Amino acid sequence: MTPSREPERRARDVLDPVHFDALAGGAGDERTLTGNEDAFARRRLRPRVLRGPGTPDLSTHLPGARLAAPVVVAPTAFHRLAHRAGEVATGEGVAAAHGLLTVSMMATTAVEDIAATGAALWFQLYVQPDRAFTADVVARAEAAGCRAIVLTVDSPVRGRHVRDERHRFTDLPAGLVCENMRGRDGRLRDLVVDPDLGWDAVAWLRGTTSLPVLVKGVLHPADARLAVEHGVDGVVVSNHGGRQLDGALATLDALPAVVDAVAGRVPVLLDGGVRSGVDALVALALGADAVMVGRPVLWGLALSGADGVRAVLDDLAGALAHAMALAGAHRPADLTPDLVVVP
Repeated sequence: MTPSREPERRARDVLDPVHFDALAGGAGDERTLTGNEDAFARRRLRPRVLRGPGTPDLSTHLPGARLAAPVVVAPTAFHRLAHRAGEVATGEGVAAAHGLLTVSMMATTAVEDIAATGAALWFQLYVQPDRAFTADVVARAEAAGCRAIVLTVDSPVRGRHVRDERHRFTDLPAGLVCENMRGRDGRLRDLVVDPDLGWDAVAWLRGTTSLPVLVKGVLHPADARLAVEHGVDGVVVSNHGGRQLDGALATLDALPAVVDAVAGRVPVLLDGGVRSGVDALVALALGADAVMVGRPVLWGLALSGADGVRAVLDDLAGALAHAMALAGAHRPADLTPDLVVVP
């Protein structure tokens, strides 16, 4: 087992097998889930040498946030399946690492309680057919201090999760609910994935909030161009961690064409398969402005709560700085596609 998979193995040992599979699993035969990591394994680095003195500077500007490193915690649901303190512990770990947490609409802790940790937050949104309820959720996120809305667009229908079907895992355990799905009346709503959702939802959302809006779930360069044309503030290259369309392109393979289509007009983030500092370096060299990490944070949370989350993020940033030094780069802007090859 590679070092990057060791936290996952240890998390498997401490979690209920049903809950581990709910967090770790992907859609269908999990070809896209494994393909995200395989895409990084195919790449090799061609470092530069004698690049002069300099201490690596990983600082990064993203919509609403300045980060110590170009690493954002991806939106993942149900953190209380991994640790009793759930997203509060995640927020505490992110705050300690001076990072940025994207709060899932399906979090098992209310956004207000996560914000109380002091972590910098974005908020992930599924636009619901009930637009008034959706606007209320956005208003809650904005009032809590979230700095951007991350609109997830790759879920017109739900992915088929074979592991969950095998376990008959169809609902959260007693006492756990998706706290951000409460209306003003306190009543919980079911999340609705909307097959009728179109690009007009972006215009509607931009008219609902003053926060920056990023679109997450883009793989095709034509959609990246459309996203920019519709005024988004960032594009996240993502296949939902392999949890939607099995057989979809690995995000790293999709990245260069999306970067070309966006042409520097807005930041591009890569979500999916990042497990090491070298992985992050490869994504940045191929044009990403930052990477998102999801499951590794959950494994750190499961193992050590907030301390585990901080350790994951600190280790990733430290490993990225080390790899950059070895590759002859002082800052993310020094990383260019010629450093990455497929032998």
